[in-house]
Amino acid sequence: MPSRNSEVRGHGSPAPAVTRASAVLDALAQSVTGRLTLSDLARELGIPKSSTSNLLQALEDAELITRVGSDYALGVKLVELGAAYLSRRDEVREFYRFCEAAPLLKGETVRIAMLDGDNVIYLARYEGHPAVRLTSNIGDKMPVSLCAVGKALIAKLHDHDLDRLYPDEAVLPVLTPKSLRTGAALKAEIGAIRAQGYAFEDEESTLGVVSLGVAVPTHGSHGPSLGVSVTALQATFSDAQRAAMVQELVDLSKMLGNPMG
Repeated sequence: MPSRNSEVRGHGSPAPAVTRASAVLDALAQSVTGRLTLSDLARELGIPKSSTSNLLQALEDAELITRVGSDYALGVKLVELGAAYLSRRDEVREFYRFCEAAPLLKGETVRIAMLDGDNVIYLARYEGHPAVRLTSNIGDKMPVSLCAVGKALIAKLHDHDLDRLYPDEAVLPVLTPKSLRTGAALKAEIGAIRAQGYAFEDEESTLGVVSLGVAVPTHGSHGPSLGVSVTALQATFSDAQRAAMVQELVDLSKMLGNPMG
């Protein structure tokens, strides 16, 4: 049975093969296990297995995908391409320069993230604190409700957009006993975040770890897209440390929002 997305998997595209190749990579990225069979991918594309097999062979030859037994998975070439993309983003280069020079952040774990619907995608990570080991790597996604940077970003949205994304009864993902569980609970924090200018995550994604997040200032009608966060151990975290970290995060966010400032 053809995929419900088959109508956009090449039909009407000026380069159907490229469109279908992109669909293969998307399907593998969204797979729970990270692996799909030839049959799975043919069904996703809505084209015959023979055509899908030829497409997969071309992607495998380019190292964009790889074979794992009878399954297919994303290939190492994508890591190289992603690293090349990130290394050329002005925001990421400036992020590392700032962290290395900042009196406090240079000794902490700092990340820059991009808003993507109800998730954030981590674009870069500065490891200044070897004691804090994070599970999220560059390119990983994290639900907005589980991270300080995500909450800081959605706090910049209009209330009607928040209600649309997070109705009161919405059930949120849970990683620890402290994770927020409903849309209503998430929105209840927004007022405080807006008033203080930063978001706080209190062991909501990892027990023993807290985080502070700030949105990067943006101009125009488009919503916030980038944010920065710093992570610390809850056992050694203090109000004085919080104030100093927030100030450096604010300075970093202003620099990223206006590198020429």
